Amino acid sequence: MSYDFLWQIALILVSTKVCGLITRRFQMPQVVGALLAGLLLGPAVFGLLPSDSEMIKQLAELGVIVIMFSAGMETDIRDLKNAGKSGFLVAMLGVLVPLFGGAGLAAWLAPTENMLQNFFIGTVLTATSVSITVEALREMGRLQSRVGNTILAAAIIDDILGIIALTIMTSLGGGGESIAIVLLKIVLFLVVCCFVYVVGLKALDWYIEHTGRKDLRRFPIAAFVVCLMMAWIAEHFFGVADITGAFAAGLMIGATKKAGYIASKFEPVQYLFLAPVFFASIGMTVVLPAMNAQIVIFSVLLVVVAVLSKWLGCGVGAKLCGFSTRECNQIGLGMVCRGEVALIVANKGAEVGLMPDALFGPVIIMVIISTILTPILLKLAYRGEDTLNLEESPLENRSEALEQLDIVTDQLLTREQEIKEKNQKN
Repeated sequence: MSYDFLWQIALILVSTKVCGLITRRFQMPQVVGALLAGLLLGPAVFGLLPSDSEMIKQLAELGVIVIMFSAGMETDIRDLKNAGKSGFLVAMLGVLVPLFGGAGLAAWLAPTENMLQNFFIGTVLTATSVSITVEALREMGRLQSRVGNTILAAAIIDDILGIIALTIMTSLGGGGESIAIVLLKIVLFLVVCCFVYVVGLKALDWYIEHTGRKDLRRFPIAAFVVCLMMAWIAEHFFGVADITGAFAAGLMIGATKKAGYIASKFEPVQYLFLAPVFFASIGMTVVLPAMNAQIVIFSVLLVVVAVLSKWLGCGVGAKLCGFSTRECNQIGLGMVCRGEVALIVANKGAEVGLMPDALFGPVIIMVIISTILTPILLKLAYRGEDTLNLEESPLENRSEALEQLDIVTDQLLTREQEIKEKNQKN
């Protein structure tokens, strides 16, 4: 058994924190630093860490599950329902505009005899990786806001629409399930989520009531079990992204009477360990292939189309729902990130012959740039807003409460030690 994973994880934690502090000095979210750290450590730059480490991949997957689970706990189900209509329109245009924009670009600069291959490039652009956006909004204290809830609702719907688009493409290409079966699975998954929410919430509240309202460690453990099971059920039985199942579990736990206590127990392991590994792993997966001049031009234009199509598509959808121009920019930019989701879609297309090998390089470049740009552009989109919103955000208030709790705990421990020393002297 190799123990190299110990120094690899140590290097990831140190580098992500250092790079995060550096980016913070430049008024950028620390998640940008974590992404850059992974890029520096991976084969794209220094090659200090392998890009194919199965253990790091699994830790990263666990990290994104916990991130989305925590986002669910911080989201009020009533706010999410209110954002459902706007989220659907934002997600719909955020899928259609990139789909046709990517297909048009591929047909123009990388034409093939199979039109499905051109449309598959558009399908890759429909993907949205909301985990980066969630972390950036959380750092800025904007996750629990009208814009934040709309982005979360749109991302969930975008995931479902993306699955449908991918299924249509792969089915037409001769390598996927029938569309009817996929739609049935999605409907059944939503039914399961509603059932788990209603029944699970009542069961958890009943259990909490019968334990004397004490803060017990069994509550976070039970919550984590629900999170993992919902993530597994979503992916294994219904073909829906595991992070969607984790988010649904977070919504349920967030509605319980112990939501604050459970969230406080998840924060240390999330921010000290799992989240840094996840964000670094995205940069570590980057391996740039050799490209000619035509592919380089296509890569540049693909990045432009990827950013503009999500920004304009989602922004127009938000405008039609009555959002201000500033909020439309924030929503559109929040949906730009593609992350690991686009890579998963591209790999699926390669399995059925819809993703040309020559275009893998441009897709990787698009993923890197859109992932790094998203938190930076979001920061710029929020520049100049009233700082009172940040100070009054529930997330910031909870963080301050936790800091005060730590101070009180330290004081109690110090007092206990003084009493022990006094008793020993007597």
